[in-house]
Amino acid sequence: MDLGYGVLWLLTVLLEGISCQGVYAPPTVRIIHSGLACSIEEERYSERVYTIREGETLELTCLVTGHPRPQIRWTKTAGSASDRFQDSSVFNETLRIENIQRHQGGRYYCKAENGLGSPAIKSIRVDVYYLDDPIVTVHQSIGEAKEQFYYERTVFLRCIANSNPPVRYSWKRGEEVLLQGSDKGVEIYEPFFTQGETKILKLKNLRPQDYANYSCIASVRNVCNIPDKMVSFKLSNRTASPSIKLLVDDPIVVNPGEAITLVCVTTGGEPTPTLLWARSTGTLPEKTVLKGGTLTIPAITSEDAGTYSCIANNNVGNPAKKSTSIIVRALKKGRFWITPDPYHKDDNIQIGREVKISCQVEAVPSEELTFSWFKNGRPLRSSERMVITQTDPDVSPGTTNLDIIDLKFTDFGTYTCVASLKGGGISDISIDVNISSSTVPPNLTVPKGKSPMVAREGDTIELQCQISGKPKPIIMWSRADKDFPMPDGSMQMESYDGILRIVNVSREMTGTYRCQTSQYNGFNVKPRDALVQLIVQYPPAVEPLFQEIRQGLGHSVTMNCRVLRAYPTRVLMYEWRLGNKLLDKGQFDSQDYTELTVNILAKEHYGIYNCSIINEAGSGRCSFLVTGKAYPPEFYYDTYNPLWQNKAQIYSYKLQWTQMNPDAVDRILAYRLGIRQAGLQRWWEREISVNGIFKKGELMTNNLTELVRPEPYEVRLTPINRFGEGDSAIRIIKYSAPMNPHLREFHCGFEESNICLFTQDDTDIFDWTKQSASTRDTRYTPNTGPTTDAGGSKHGFYMYIETSRPRMDGEKARLLSPVFNIAQKNPYGSSNTVYCFSFFYHMYGKHIGTLNIFLHLKGQTSTDIPLWSERGNKGEQWKQAHLNIHPTSSFQLIFEGVRGDGIEGDIAIDDISIMEGECSIIDQPDTTPSSGGNGTFIHIWLYPVFIFLSVLSHQR
Repeated sequence: MDLGYGVLWLLTVLLEGISCQGVYAPPTVRIIHSGLACSIEEERYSERVYTIREGETLELTCLVTGHPRPQIRWTKTAGSASDRFQDSSVFNETLRIENIQRHQGGRYYCKAENGLGSPAIKSIRVDVYYLDDPIVTVHQSIGEAKEQFYYERTVFLRCIANSNPPVRYSWKRGEEVLLQGSDKGVEIYEPFFTQGETKILKLKNLRPQDYANYSCIASVRNVCNIPDKMVSFKLSNRTASPSIKLLVDDPIVVNPGEAITLVCVTTGGEPTPTLLWARSTGTLPEKTVLKGGTLTIPAITSEDAGTYSCIANNNVGNPAKKSTSIIVRALKKGRFWITPDPYHKDDNIQIGREVKISCQVEAVPSEELTFSWFKNGRPLRSSERMVITQTDPDVSPGTTNLDIIDLKFTDFGTYTCVASLKGGGISDISIDVNISSSTVPPNLTVPKGKSPMVAREGDTIELQCQISGKPKPIIMWSRADKDFPMPDGSMQMESYDGILRIVNVSREMTGTYRCQTSQYNGFNVKPRDALVQLIVQYPPAVEPLFQEIRQGLGHSVTMNCRVLRAYPTRVLMYEWRLGNKLLDKGQFDSQDYTELTVNILAKEHYGIYNCSIINEAGSGRCSFLVTGKAYPPEFYYDTYNPLWQNKAQIYSYKLQWTQMNPDAVDRILAYRLGIRQAGLQRWWEREISVNGIFKKGELMTNNLTELVRPEPYEVRLTPINRFGEGDSAIRIIKYSAPMNPHLREFHCGFEESNICLFTQDDTDIFDWTKQSASTRDTRYTPNTGPTTDAGGSKHGFYMYIETSRPRMDGEKARLLSPVFNIAQKNPYGSSNTVYCFSFFYHMYGKHIGTLNIFLHLKGQTSTDIPLWSERGNKGEQWKQAHLNIHPTSSFQLIFEGVRGDGIEGDIAIDDISIMEGECSIIDQPDTTPSSGGNGTFIHIWLYPVFIFLSVLSHQR
């Protein structure tokens, strides 16, 4: 087909150049639907509403006009449409959402713009219909009159279902339909605040006959073919709300690594309640094992701690809930600090003064935390001169203090604080603090030559603060000049050696940094701090980074390279080069840009120009591509009636285009036109000469003939001038059946999204489906249905009935043609016009049912006139039927597929044709199940062509 098409096309392509002013036009937009809409209101208070069932496929097409071809973008109210479906479809003409969900309903906008006038915008509101399973909940109230002479129990059955549109409810007791007023002991009502979303059945003063099976039927009145849904509840004298019991302690304290099991059992409730475990802080741990009311967490960690709740529900009364807390023991973050005598101004530790050592840890649970103090390895007990205390948990949780009163020389030594948990199983934390004559407060300085620090962007740099004193505290680094985070994203960074290491320095890190002592692991005194300045050098940032300049020979070209920012800004140099050839260099004065001009452009001046701007940190580069390459053509999509058909299997297409910026470069001498069938690799090409100067807005036309129906084609158009080939433009052309309002000729291969204006019959059981062999899934029913369309293409489309489940034997699908108006031939309104009606059909499978064709005359009868019928397996090939029809008024053709007695019964139709005049051959329906030869004669005319192409291909 590839080679054959090329020969035919090269022999028949023609060029017609015409001038057309006013071709450029601003965009216009309209939205059409081609998905599975339940209904669509074209206009309602200037609003279009598209209704679709949840789970179906939404397909909206944005039809645009305007030249140049407008760019399209779909958006949705409250954000971009890309938040809700694949980005690839946001910029396509067709917006497709498979398995649409309720949250995807809303207003969709199609915006088209091409730079001329204002953008064109149209919208459509998508209403997603759904009906969830209803739920019945039961509540009761018990009232007692004075002196207990009167006892009343009232039961409320509430039915709730989420739906769109609003649901309507009905109630049944057994098989009896309950209506308001039909039973004095029953009241049915809707609470005003629910707006029809619930329906309550009130059983007043409960009677023995009220113990029964109740059914709630939720309905949306079959909109979008959504069936009614029902839920039942058995009310008895044992009906009761749930109650449960936890067979565990509260709280539960465990060590890390242990397995914990929580057991929840029901102690009451009818119907039997269902049990559910939940966690207050979110979802249950992934490793959780659930079995009925038992929850097991193996190898528990601190992250698994929290409150766990068992919830029982049987839709009677309120759910029952019991909770317990799991606490996982932990000890972490041991720290200390030394506090000198607060009654003296200096921060030194001296003999005769007081000194306090504080020790802190994070403990869970805090009430199990205990501390022990040791001096040089020997236990310490609290005394008058060495006072051991524990800080109030509300002030400083997990903290113990050792106060040494009247420090003596003999008190010098190593003091150890040991933190442990009473429950055991957790390693103790031991903290050593040395008190001696060398224990002195900290001091911070910046070493000589370490501020300011200069680095180049991308380097690794270390900022340093030198710590003196003993013990050395933790150093906290932060930004001093800006309220900016540190390189790791936090506001402060800890350092144990006073060094801040920054990897991959960026220009945003330039500034002043503060190093500051913390109280931890050091003295609890006024913080010491110091400042370090960081200077980051970076090469010049320039614009443009790349620019394409198109200009014809003999014209001038000016290139401008501008400095946006650089550090240091001094000693900025520039160099202009064409390839490796140095053209100009110099130094910046007060200006922030440099220019290069080529006064008279020659062929040797075409190429890539690079301007390098240099400082101490590196260089920035502007690149300019100077070329005489022509801009791409712009295909014209608004051609009136571009497609026509001369032969049964052949169509032609009028291809039109304009040239983008034709005056920017040398004049266009020719176009290289390439074409290939979609899906094939090889291009067939030829050159089309252009005479004279091509002006902006001039419309060129080329008629593409001998295109095989219904194959789509890819067309590539490349302008050529003295420089050589310019930029190409590519578009797809598709076959669509010509629509003739006077019905001289009608052809339909179901290739277009509107399926030639065929529609589904609303009165049948199921629908015909548009399909192509390349996308059909045959895993479940491989022994039925076609493997190509009627023309032999796997990419072509046809209509078929899908007979897989849930379809039943005898169910019908009816497809209606558009209404055809026929010309009246005499003043009395009668007509004796005859038409040849032909179509291809495919009936392969052991369960094939029946294909019926009917004629429906408008305004004359309500009965469809049978035209043709066929049933049973006809073999794995397409067959063609021909018959003459004699309509007396406007008419429709009806294709009725009847499902057989199994799933291997798919029936397909394709290539429907209606032509004025009698058929050259009339077919009688084939009543035998064997495959026949009718339908193949239509292709006999192609045989000489195929033989000729075969010979030619051998010669090549």
